[in-house]
Amino acid sequence: MTHEVFNQAPPLVDYDVSADAALLAAVAREGAPWAVGDLHRLGKLAGTAEPQRWADEANRYEPRLVTHDRYGHRVDEAEFHPSWHRLMEVAVGEGLAGSPWADPRPGAHVARAAGVFVWSQVEAGHICPVSMTYAVVPALRHNPDLSGVYEPLLASRVYDFGLRTPTTKRGLIAGMGMTEKQGGSDVRANTTKATRSADGTYRLTGHKWFTSAPMSDLFLVLAQTPAGLSCFMVPRVLPDGTRNVFRIQRLKDKLGNRSNASSEPEFDGTTAWLVGPEGQGVRTIIEMVAMTRLDCVTGSASGMRAALTQAIHHTRHRSAFGGVLADKPVMRAVLADMAVESEAATLLALRLAGAVDRGEHAFQRLAVAVGKFWVCKRQPVLVGEALECLGGNGYVEDSGMPRLYRDAPLNSIWEGSGNVQALDVLRTLSREPDALAAFLAEAETAAGADRRLDAAITALKNERPDEADARRMVERLALVLQGSLLVRHAPAEVADAFCATRLGGDWGHTFGTLPRGADTTAIVDRAAPA
Repeated sequence: MTHEVFNQAPPLVDYDVSADAALLAAVAREGAPWAVGDLHRLGKLAGTAEPQRWADEANRYEPRLVTHDRYGHRVDEAEFHPSWHRLMEVAVGEGLAGSPWADPRPGAHVARAAGVFVWSQVEAGHICPVSMTYAVVPALRHNPDLSGVYEPLLASRVYDFGLRTPTTKRGLIAGMGMTEKQGGSDVRANTTKATRSADGTYRLTGHKWFTSAPMSDLFLVLAQTPAGLSCFMVPRVLPDGTRNVFRIQRLKDKLGNRSNASSEPEFDGTTAWLVGPEGQGVRTIIEMVAMTRLDCVTGSASGMRAALTQAIHHTRHRSAFGGVLADKPVMRAVLADMAVESEAATLLALRLAGAVDRGEHAFQRLAVAVGKFWVCKRQPVLVGEALECLGGNGYVEDSGMPRLYRDAPLNSIWEGSGNVQALDVLRTLSREPDALAAFLAEAETAAGADRRLDAAITALKNERPDEADARRMVERLALVLQGSLLVRHAPAEVADAFCATRLGGDWGHTFGTLPRGADTTAIVDRAAPA
């Protein structure tokens, strides 16, 4: 009897991860109802035990750097556990790496974002190269010759791992090399130099500080020319089949995202092709950055949803103090508050994907940076609270919650930290008045539906922020946009709870401090895994 196990939540398996009311409604509303069937198929796979095992193994058995072969030749390869490759096969096979470029029908970017939202709930690390492959195409189009050769392979649904001549492969994966030791986000401080060769290619000399997925087939990197910082394509294998110089000094020992190799490559006469005009490197590569920032929002919304799902599942199967945890008013308040936060993040992520589909460039220019700042900062707070709902059971690796917690801060750092996003918003507000007009027009679509939202929009119009106020301004922009989306598209109990707390100020400083009278039961029931 001492080893009888009772009052433990069963494993959360054999459920449909995509059976999420907020997600499915947003997919249809934003233009991709045709994708719902495939989304359910992917969601059912994501909810089974085997992908969950792949996720665990890909993180337990981390990538290993191999610099030389047995004969002393440099190979500069990262070896991955087979489970990493299984995750990648599904992601690429489902079109998450490039399907909107190959099949640009209405709703294509929304369908892909929804797929990323569902599949990254299994494991987030492998989504990094998937995201970069998706994002590279708009930037690569600045060199039509390169795009004509490589874009069809980047948009392929075939995961073809291994360093070989790119044009002999059935599908390609892309990466990005921007930051350096001395500059970090200040890429204009880069010292990597590019020298033009007689054949029109360039030779790069320098280093990069954080280049993820070093086994990708090609990279967009920044380097200095006489005209200034410029963008280049660097393939791992050259057209003649020889290895390009890409000396991996080490793999990063990171807090989270451990399934994904992040490296420090050195260039020494590395062959590269110019993408976009010399001296316009930031302007060229920013199109790739904008798309990866969109995925940061989607990935953080996905991580929040994954943590919330685990918390609801556990508390509905665990009893304490004379009853089921999820039925206790104080726990139900915590779950409901997290559910409101999660739904707001989900709606914002899918709305941004819809803006990409519809070419809403002015709105997108401001809203992506706002969403990247806010949603990515809310993920660590929510995941930490969700882990606490599981108590000690959530603090052990077997639960999967520690991995969610370690991964949670990543998206806020990746592709520009919070301050970078806030300053980007300020620059957009000062230089592009049409962006603010488009943003406010979107928010005011819900005008008159909630007095707290109306008051927040009015206050926003009167803001005159400087750099010291940047974060306050971006927070308010994010909350107003989320409030508008929820008022228009979420059930009344969810929208009312959000507006009362996030906009009306009737809230504490932790999750679970919703105002008295909030319909916490209905909110939690809506968010519960099916």
